Amino acid sequence: MVLRILAAILKPLLLAPPVVRAGYLYATLVGLVWGAALSTGRIRRVEGLFVCRGVPTWAFSRGGSCIGGVYLTDTNDAPTVLEHEAIHRRQWMTYGLTFPLVYALAGTDPLKNRFEIEAGLTKGGYLR
Repeated sequence: MVLRILAAILKPLLLAPPVVRAGYLYATLVGLVWGAALSTGRIRRVEGLFVCRGVPTWAFSRGGSCIGGVYLTDTNDAPTVLEHEAIHRRQWMTYGLTFPLVYALAGTDPLKNRFEIEAGLTKGGYLR
């Protein structure tokens, strides 16, 4: 009961457009710093998404990770994958810094995670 009341109070504050925008921009800055420090490849911009290639696999999960508007990967940057990651970028733009929390609450199984389903399981490499 207390958690529901707390969530009802915090949700409008955490998802207010200025807060979400600031969180997205902060996450993008962190992602760019992380990617620039670790990337051995060229950093490029594809459809508004910064793509940092050549990042060591210990620095991200699965085939790559989207942090704000930045995609970190070693070699997993096919056009279909970047379409998938562009949707994660939009999810970051919708949820701001609450995105990692709501993503984690959606579960670790990509076949059941609503954010991975929305981004496209086939384009993300989860289905053939």
